[in-house]
Formats: sequence, C-alpha cells, structure tokens
Amino acid sequence: MAGNGHGGPTSRRIGSILIRAITTLLMVATLNFILFRVIPGDPASLLLGGARVSITAGQMEDLRQEWGLDQPLFPNQVLDYLSATLRGDFGYSFKFRGRHVADLILERLPATIALVGLAQLIAILCGVMLGLYAGWRRGGAVDHIATSASLALYSTPSFWLGMLLVVIFSTSLGWFPGYGAYSPGAIIGSIDWLLDYLRHLVLPVTAVALGLIGQYVVVARAAMSDVVTEDYMVTARAKGLTNGQMLMRHAFRNAMLPVVTLITLNLGYVVAGAITVEAVFAWPGIGGLTVEALNARDYPVLQGVFLLLGVSIVLANLVADLAYGLLDPRVR
Repeated sequence: MAGNGHGGPTSRRIGSILIRAITTLLMVATLNFILFRVIPGDPASLLLGGARVSITAGQMEDLRQEWGLDQPLFPNQVLDYLSATLRGDFGYSFKFRGRHVADLILERLPATIALVGLAQLIAILCGVMLGLYAGWRRGGAVDHIATSASLALYSTPSFWLGMLLVVIFSTSLGWFPGYGAYSPGAIIGSIDWLLDYLRHLVLPVTAVALGLIGQYVVVARAAMSDVVTEDYMVTARAKGLTNGQMLMRHAFRNAMLPVVTLITLNLGYVVAGAITVEAVFAWPGIGGLTVEALNARDYPVLQGVFLLLGVSIVLANLVADLAYGLLDPRVR
C-alpha cells in the first residue's frame, strides 16, 4: 500500500509535467505562426521576389489560392500550419529556392551540435566542479580567484571573446584557423579532414565554453555556499562525519538543484547555437543560417529555427522537472 501511495503522486506529477510541456509546445508553435504573420509584407510577394519573369495580378491571386494564403488566418491557416509542423513540413526557403526548411536545418544542425555541445561539456565539467569547490572552501584563494575570473567571463560577450581569440591565436600566432569549419580542398571523411575539423573547432569552442564556465561557477558556488550554512550540515558535522562524507551525502545533491536547472536550460540552447560566435568564426551551423535568413528576410527559415529553439527549451525544462524528482524527494 505504501508503494501505491508513493507511486500515485509521482505518476500524477509526471503526467502534469507532460501535459504542461505539450500545452507549452502548442502555444510556442501558435505564437511562432502569429509572429511572422504580423510582419509587414505579403508572403507570396516575398516568395516570388526573385522570380525572373513578371507575375500578373491574376497569377499572383492564383498562387495565393494554391498556397492557401487566401484563407482566413484563424482558424484555417493556423490549423494548416500546426498540421504541417506535426508532419515536419516547415515550408520552403525564400533565399535557398526549392530547398525545404527542414532539410536546411538538418544540414546545419550537426555543426552546431559539435560546437556548442562540446563547449557545454567542457563548461559543465570545469565550471560546476570549480564552483562547487569554491563554495565548499569559501574565503580561500581558489574561491577568490575563481569568483573574480568567473564574473569577468560571465559579463564578457562571447562574440568579443571570439574576436579576441582570433586576433591572438589565429592572426598573431597562427596556431589555429579562425574561419570556417575546414580548409579548402580537404577530403571529407579522411583522417586529415577530421584533424583539420578539430583544429577549426578549437577557437569557437573556447569562446563559447569560457562564457558558460563563468555562469556555472557563479551558480554552483552560490548554491554550495547556501548549503554549507544549513542546519543539517551543522548536525552532520556534530555527528562526526568527515568533510568527504558531508560533501557527498548532503551538500552535493542539494547544491546541484539550481545547477541542474542552468545546465538543462543551456542544453536547450544547443540546437540554436551561439549565433554571434558562429558569425565571428563563419561557422556553418544554425547560427550562421539564422544570420543569412535575417539578411534575406527568409521568414520560413527563421520560423523553423525559432520553433526548433522553442521546442528545445521546452524539452530542456521537461528534463529539469523530471531530474528534480530524482535529486529532491520532496518535489515528488
């Protein structure tokens, strides 16, 4: 009976989290549709803006009917958009004529995941551990140095760090390339290409990771600093537990709650990429695609990228809510 009583609230909590996530996804998709419909300009005119032949008013109206643009915005076009989105059909790009938006995003996604995913991994391993140690040893030399450096990195724009890295390590020293993902003439799939790709990754990954490390150190240190002053930590010390036992049994799990939130939210941004950093290094990822779409007013691509970002953030929050139940039994 006790197991059923415990499982009931847990099941209801998970169900509530899933319902909230699905509702939020529908709201994100609907808002994404509305956002790009209130922008001035006719979608049909934009889509045909680069046509080499003249389009008469009658032909334009026929195309509007064919594309469903003559239908009422609500509910016809909204329902059509949601239905197409569920099928993975994000429409066609204005700039890259004849290309599906989904194909463009999938084409650029691996480069962004390689860049931001690797930067996140480095930042989590370095930043969280350093922040937890600084909070555990408050007032020490490591705490002062880590906090000062982290605040400086946290307040520094990633694109400025990127430009600084290019000037120092690419232009001046020539240690690493500062442009693109691989050198011209590289044979894709070969060992030389892989090594060249990794060399191109070094500077952009460093630029993104430095900013993220600053965030993780600040949050992890603050969380650990709050935990070590709690009454249960004083009680644990009075019971004769060693520092290692206190850290692993009590401090670490409780200090990780706000850190998990930050990690999952940042992981949600992996698919969107570091747009400014990708622009600095001309990295061929989602961020570079977004900049190209903005310059060309390619609304279908922007709509697809923003939807992808919204979905990733919602899913990241879903993971954070579920992880909370594992870390803290009180929220189950």
